[in-house]
Parts: sequence; structure tokens; C-alpha cells
Amino acid sequence: MRGVFVDQSHVEKAEDVEKDKKKRRRPNRRSKQNSLVSVGSDVLGAACGSVNELRAEPSEIVESSGTFNEEHLPRACDVAFISLPTMHINEQAAPPEGRSMQNQQLNSSDYGGTMISKPCPETTACKESIGSYASKDCLLSHQICHQRKYFASHWSIESVNETLEKGHIFKALFRVNAHNRLEAYCKIDGVQTDVLISGVPAQNRAVEGDIVAIEIDPSSSWTKMKGSAGTFNNSGSSDDYNSVPEVTGLVGDSCKGKNKVDAAYEYVNGGNCSPFLVKGFHYEGGASSGADVGPELIEHNHSVPGNSYPTVNGRCSTALDPSQTGFPRDRNEVASSVEKLNATISSFPSKRPTGRVVAILERSRRRDAVVGYLSVNQCLSNWEECKKESKKEKKKLLSLNLDCIMLTPTDPKFPKMMVFVRDLPDIIKKRLEDSDATIDMELVAARIDDWREENYLPQAHVLYIFGRGGEIEPQIAAILFQNAIHSSEFSAESLSCLPRGPWEVPLEEFKSRRDLRNLCIFTIDPSTATDLDDALSVERLPSGVVRVGVHIADVSYFVHPDTALDVEAQIRSTSVYLLRGKLPMLPSLLSNNLGSLSPGVDRLAISIFWDINLTGEIVDQWIGRTVIRSCCKLSYENAQDIIDGLFDVEGFSTSEDGFPKLHDHFDWSDVVRSVKSLHDISKILKEKRFDDGALRLDSSKPVFFFDEDGTPYDSILSERKDSDCLVEEFMLLANRTAAEVIYRAYPDSALLRRHPQPNLRKLREFEAFCSKHGFELVTSSSGQLHHSLERIRDLLKNDTVLFNILVSYATKPMQLATYFCSGDLKDGEKDLGHYALAVPLYTHFTSPLRRYPDIVVHRTLTAIIEAEEMYLKRRRTLQKLNNKNELTRRCFTGTCFDKDAAESIEGQEALSAAASKCRVPCSEVLTDVAAHCNERKLASKNVKDASDKLYAWFLLKKKEILMTEARVLGLGPRFMSIYVHKLAIERRIYYDEVEELTVEWLDATSTLVLSLSTHKRFQRRGSPGKYRTLEDVALVTSPFELALDIPEESGNKEWAKGSIELKSSCTNATEIEPAVFPLTVRLLSTIPVALHAVGGDDGPLVIETRLYMSSYFR
Repeated sequence: MRGVFVDQSHVEKAEDVEKDKKKRRRPNRRSKQNSLVSVGSDVLGAACGSVNELRAEPSEIVESSGTFNEEHLPRACDVAFISLPTMHINEQAAPPEGRSMQNQQLNSSDYGGTMISKPCPETTACKESIGSYASKDCLLSHQICHQRKYFASHWSIESVNETLEKGHIFKALFRVNAHNRLEAYCKIDGVQTDVLISGVPAQNRAVEGDIVAIEIDPSSSWTKMKGSAGTFNNSGSSDDYNSVPEVTGLVGDSCKGKNKVDAAYEYVNGGNCSPFLVKGFHYEGGASSGADVGPELIEHNHSVPGNSYPTVNGRCSTALDPSQTGFPRDRNEVASSVEKLNATISSFPSKRPTGRVVAILERSRRRDAVVGYLSVNQCLSNWEECKKESKKEKKKLLSLNLDCIMLTPTDPKFPKMMVFVRDLPDIIKKRLEDSDATIDMELVAARIDDWREENYLPQAHVLYIFGRGGEIEPQIAAILFQNAIHSSEFSAESLSCLPRGPWEVPLEEFKSRRDLRNLCIFTIDPSTATDLDDALSVERLPSGVVRVGVHIADVSYFVHPDTALDVEAQIRSTSVYLLRGKLPMLPSLLSNNLGSLSPGVDRLAISIFWDINLTGEIVDQWIGRTVIRSCCKLSYENAQDIIDGLFDVEGFSTSEDGFPKLHDHFDWSDVVRSVKSLHDISKILKEKRFDDGALRLDSSKPVFFFDEDGTPYDSILSERKDSDCLVEEFMLLANRTAAEVIYRAYPDSALLRRHPQPNLRKLREFEAFCSKHGFELVTSSSGQLHHSLERIRDLLKNDTVLFNILVSYATKPMQLATYFCSGDLKDGEKDLGHYALAVPLYTHFTSPLRRYPDIVVHRTLTAIIEAEEMYLKRRRTLQKLNNKNELTRRCFTGTCFDKDAAESIEGQEALSAAASKCRVPCSEVLTDVAAHCNERKLASKNVKDASDKLYAWFLLKKKEILMTEARVLGLGPRFMSIYVHKLAIERRIYYDEVEELTVEWLDATSTLVLSLSTHKRFQRRGSPGKYRTLEDVALVTSPFELALDIPEESGNKEWAKGSIELKSSCTNATEIEPAVFPLTVRLLSTIPVALHAVGGDDGPLVIETRLYMSSYFR
């Protein structure tokens, strides 16, 4: 049966005829559905041709037993062709335009395994004749355009504001399911359950990271909640998009102690942090090439040139303009709507709310940072055919005549895109003219220019080429581009803000600071670190208490507000650590020299001293500006050797034992004694902290080893050591102390960091999962959760892999820790706290060389120190008091805050004057700073995670194949989710519809049985290649092959499915025993798997995972 194109005037009549035909065809309905041949990924991905306009419209398809009606076929140049994704057509009525497609599903090869009841064409174009497409069975997928829209129009700003105020729609962050792009989830503030946005029309042109306005569907149309504790309901897609967080430290040299303070307590699940900037904050987009890749901001979002910090008296709290898009005026009405929605959700606990996007409030930065591959091979092949035909007909073709080509993003959350050839960079156009097919192998940078209601696909613009996708450097550049990370050099204006030539501490600083150069102070950092921003000291006082000092580089001394250097530091917000380097937030002159607490040189610092008794209680504290001189730079390995007693002071030789040089008049016995004392105190503080309810979720992470070319050749799992904990405890205490001081003095303009309560539904699911497997878990508080996990750790001391899996599960309910301005939450102090740390106030203070929020906190602390000195000086003048005990009489920075002093006229004047002098930002600006820093911190984490996965891929590429064991995390009739402990990654293995494989799913016991089948599956008409081969799912060997002694030189470097290539992995293969058929799998079973790297030059990087099996019948 073949199809024809028809004009709009013929459609209605044709449809009436078709209705009668369909009634007569119902017995053969299934086969007829499959007779519609769709465009496969090979055609769709290589769409090309000449088109006058990309704005394609859907048309109607009718079936006919006749031939093509040439009368109704327009000229090729007048047609904008439509390429349909692979799909099945059913006979249900299409839903209203723009509504959620709850019952519509697309084929899994295109959109993750669901189907759709109405064609969702992807716009393509081609210059070839209609007959040429008919010969390829693609004609039915290309249709004449008619004036009809694919998407509903977005609401106007006025309508959005009005309905937001009334609580009829909600503002939310739009996140896409990476396993199924047809599913997106929206997080609404105050609502525990994410809202499902299902289907292309309901998503209405929103992309990953957009801030959208959504309308909630009636509860009668809500979908059933997927999954349950311990089992995946993997009938078509994954669970929530945000059930993927991993608690990560920084791998390699950035993985230790103080950096763990950030990583171990800040769990990410997608959160609801808006990745956008609003008014009053400097912003400038950037990428590895220097191109502007910043977000397209709505009209209310702009920077204020020349002044990013309106100064305040420390108590100014200016609210955001309520007329601003997405900020309703009547918050009580919105709160009421949220409560009603929560009540409705509670009434239907087994259902997930669904909705649709009605407007895009703020466009995601990701729109300007698309990475992908251009699909040009098919176009070039057609071009070559055209040239051959022209030679036969003795006609001359002047040039390759293409109007647009397809761009396939590497991120599966993004749709395919169309690119106009006329807008391509000249170098790409030249290569197209030369028929250079290697363009397909190049990673390109692009941005989404437009996505109109009439276009099924967005229109993109290619910016430049990164390089070959199978090489490390282009991939790293692409990762930085995707996350808008600045890798360019610092501007001359920024560098001019720093001292030139040799610098020494000015004499006036010694007069205004406490001189600590005679104190034994040292740093503990990764061995290769150069940005040393914290140091430690310890003294034993005659009273028996211990005085511990944390000394942080005074970076704010060099980075003044509103200078070019300050603006650039704001934009970067954080240093970005890669496995083989870093992209600093501050110039190396400052981060590695002037501000770094290097040994043997005088440096400026802000110091905190605590007097700590034997039970870990702080009896007194002092905070002030200091001058220090570190006596040595210890690595974590050095400190660990001292803790373990492996350091022999008597027989020690610096050059022979690899220890650092010791400066000034100190002996190694002083350093050893200090390290051991700090270790003893840290253990007391740690025990007390967990007794007070803190939670820690640690899991092993891979550390890679590199050859001289920078390619990873092996990896190990990192282990946490006592030296890491030593540094961490004092950094946590310093951050907590700084938070208390700045919040008490400036309650409306303190930059703090909070960690909200976990997602209650997911926490309950985790609790049920543990209960199902015999583990008792109490989740009533962070402390109870921690102690429960510690008990499980003891039970699983011989199964660390399973415990790591449980820890990974425990992170899934955790939400994102974020910076915020205290003035924004002054009416709800319970929301100020940090769930994982179980503290009421927390901030970041200890890393000003690599985090901009720490610089802001330093300025605030400096203002408080100044205000305290001003106030005490005035009080001494008025009352003729002689301050004999400075530690106990400090009113703003001591352990006991003098509220009366702060609220007095003298105190208010001092705090206001100091805030003005030190440029403490008001709450409105601080809110913007916090939002940007949240977005940049998340981007930095994304870079870290992406680079880890990148190096894991290159490691597997070098090994060619890796046999290892995996644990089953999720199980169902279609696929299993597994955890590969060696690389600390999760993967899926799909086993449905596979030739020679029988799948038996026992729902009652959640058990899977995989068996070899001797019967060949029936290939359904209209769906060639529907069933995959067994080699797609399993690497099957015979026991005879395993017994062979494979010579080293006989290994095959090419991957051939169905055979064993063990040149680089034969030893590994003999260590891992393959499983045999029939294979019975249950949740948490251990199974052997084979991993190898695919993609690179021919597509996105993928770590393919298959079962590792053995059978005599293969």
C-alpha cells in the first residue's frame, strides 16, 4: 500500500472516506498501522535539502491503494518537507491542541519508548525529487505544509502575572528526563511532588532549565505514580528526573578535606534553584572561545553598570519589584493555592500531578550552549548521486544546494534542531563544498535562535567547531561551553587592580592587625595545590583548654567592591576544578601568590580562635584581622603519616622522606605535636557533631591515573582518611561561627547557606526499600538517619558495595543546598538551617580564593570587626573603661552576642558606618548574588561530574573492554538498572524484544529469568529491525574460548559483537566468571557485565554495558 499527498481542499472528503474504510479494515488494524513506513534515525539524522522556509506545517495523511497523484505534488522548491519520527498510529481522536498528551507515545528509538496518536513531524528539507524519496519508502513521511500550528501560543506577560497572582498557574523549573525526552518534571516551591509535563505539545517549546509557568491538569487526568520501593516499574521510562544525585567529593587533587566540606553536605537532585540573574548584578556570558553564551534575559533582568553593591546600614531589606514577571503581588493567595495543591496531592497519593506549559518566564542558559553533531553524510551522499546523474545527463551542477541540515545534540534532554546552511561558519561551508564527510565527526557549538509555534523543531545557529568528538580536549572544551565556564585569560583591567612587582605586607597593616608570625601555623592541602587559603594552629593553655586557630587568606584586602577584578570574580563565582587542572576564579598572581598562605612569607589573614575544653565545648572565641607566616605546607599524605605514627622525628630527613621544607625557628616536633593535637580535638568535635544530629553520606569515588599524554589508563576508588576529617571539622566550625556572627550583626543582609529538608515521599520510599531488605531505618531526623546508616554499615562491613548502594539511594531524597540572603527568610527562621549539618546557621567563609560568596562573607565580617572596634572605643571614651580582657569583652564577635549593644544608638551607628565603609551589600543585591552563585556552583559541579564520566569513557576506550561485576539496583520486564562499583556509575541494560532471548518476569517476587530461545521471533510487517540481536544485550562466550590461552599479540583492537577481544583485558576476563543461561536476577543480585566505550567520532560518548555470559550453544 502506498500513500499520496493531498491539498487541503481534499482533506475533509478524504477523511470521510477513510472513516468508512477503517471500519472495514479493523481486523487488520495492527498490520495496517505498521504499513506506514516512518523515517528512521538514519534519514531523520541526515535531513537535508533546499527549502524556502523552515516554518513547516502539519498536513493530513490519507492512505490509498493507488499510485502517487502527481497533480497534487508541488515543485520541490515550494515544499517544506516533514520528517516523521518512527511511530505507530492508532485511531483515537487527537487531544486538544496544546494539552498534555497523557495517552500518546512515540517509538523508543526516538523519544524513549512511548507512542503518540498523532503525527509529530520533525521539520526537514530536501532538494531531491519526490520519486527519489518514494524509492526509499520515505514519501509518506514528507507532507505539504498547511497553515496550522504545532504548539499553543504562549500567554502574554499580563495574563501570566494576573493568573500567577490568583494562584491559577505556578512558576516552576523545567527539567527533562534524560531517558525519555517526552517526560519533563516541574518543581513548584512548597510542593513535595514534581509535576509531570508529558508530551511535546504540553511542553510547548520549553527546554531543560527554563523557568516556566504551568497550568495543572484536573486530578482526574493525573497519571499513576511510577515505581515503588525496591523495584523499578520500567515499562517505558525512568523514575523522576531528579533521582540521580551522587554525593561526590572532588576527585584527584581536589578531593580532600576542606573541599569535602562543600561536597559531602550538599546533595543535588535538580532542586528548584533558578539558573538566572535578575536586576542589580553584573553578568557577562562566556565560554571557552570567548563567545557570549549568557542567558537571554527577560526585560526585567539587567545589570546595573558601575555599581553592583548599593551599600546599606546593614539592615536594609528591599523586596524585589512585585510587578516583575513571575513574582506575584498577593503571596497569601499563592500560598493558599500551593496548600490546595498539596491537599489534592495528598488525597491521591498514588497519582502524580500533570500539567502543561503556558509561558516561558526565563530562558535557560542551556539554549545558548548546545553541543552536538551535524548530520551531513546522507546529504553528501545524495549530492554525489546528483553529480553522477548530472554527468550521465551531461548537465553541470554549480554547487551543493542545501538550505538546512540537522543538528543532533549530545544531551538527550534536547530535541534535534535544524540549522540553516547560510548561517554556518565559513570553514564548515567550505568543507561542505569540498564534500568533506568528516564534519560528522566534529563536535560543534550552537545556540537555539528561534522556536515558533509553526515549527516542530527549534532553529539553531552553529557558532564554531570544537574538534573531533573522540579526543579529550574538544570534549573538555564542549563541557565548559555547555556550562558557560570562563576559560579565557583575565582582562588587563582586572590585573591592574593587583599590586605590581614584589609585594610585602604594608607597615600600617601591622598596626591594625594582630601579629601571629611567631605562632606555629601550617597548611594541609593536596600535594599539588597552589591556592592555599586556609591554615591551622593549636596551643595548650595553662587552664587545660586548647586554643585552636583557623587562619583564612584575607582576599577581600585585594578584591575591592565594584572594581574590574571584583566584577570578573562575581561573573566566574567559583574556581572550576578539572582532573588535570583548574580554571581559577581569581588571577594566579592573587590565588597562587599574593593571597596564598605559602610557607615562609608574611601573609594577611582573617583568623578565628576558639578555646575548646576536653568535652569539645567552646568556652571563648576571638575573630580578627591578622598577619601570619606559615612554617610549612603539609600534604594530606604527610599529615596522615604523622597521625599513623609513621613519622620518625629523630631519624627524619626532608630530602629523603619527601616531606616539605620547614621554615623559621620551628622544629618538626612542633609540627608533629600540633597535628596530633588537632587530630585528637577533631575526633571529639566530630563525635559531638554527630551526637547533635549531623548526617554524612559518603561513598567511594574513582581516582584516575594518567599517562604522559593525559589519557587515563587505570583507576582506583578513593578512601576517606583521618587527615581529611581533621581539616574538615575545623573548616565546618569556622563556617558555622562566621554564619552566627554575620547573622546576629546584620540579620537582613547576611549571605548564608541552607540545606532544606529532604523530599518526604522519596525518603519514605527509601525507608520502605531498606525495610524490604531487612534493614531498619529511622528517618525522623538527620541524626536518626545517620545513626541508622551507621548501624547498617556495621551489618554490611563485609559488603561495602551494598552499603555504597544504600548510601547512593539515601542521597536521592536530599535537596540542593543553596546560598540565600537572610533578609529573604526573616519570617521563617526554621528555614535558615542546614539539614545535613543539623545547625541553625551556616555559610561559606574558608575558601575565598575559589568561591565568591566567601569574599562577600569576609567583607561582612570585616565590617563587624570594624563596628565592634568603633563601638568599644566609644564606650571606653564615655565610661573611661580599661579593657583588660579582650577575648571576653568583644560584644559582636564573641561567643556571647551583646544584643543590647547592637540595638543601642551607638551600636547602630557603628554597624551602619562599618557597613558603608566595607560596602556590605543590601538584601536585594545579595539575593541576586546568591542566585548567580548557586547557578555557577551547580555548573561547576556539572563540569566535575561530566569530566569524571569523560575520563571513565576514555579509560574504557583504552582498555577496549572491561569485565567487572555489578549490582542490580532496579529490575523490571524491560530493563535493569545496575551499579558498577569499579567506576562508581549507574547504567541500564535493556533486554526486551531481543532475538534468541526469552524474558520471564515474575511480578509477585520481582524476579527476572533470562533464557536462550531456539525459536526465531516473528518479524512484524512495517517494522524492520524491531528486534535486536542477542549481542546487543550480552557478550556471550563459550567455555572453550575462555579456556584458550590468548597470545598478547593476537588480540584484536576492534570491537566485534559476539566475540571476545581481550588483548587489553584478558587478565580481567579470567578474574570475572561469566554467568550462564538461564540467568535468574533479583534486586541487589551481583552479575558479571562487560563494558566498552562507543561514540566519540560518530556520536555522543556512551559507556555501553552488556551482560557477560557463557554458553555452549553460541
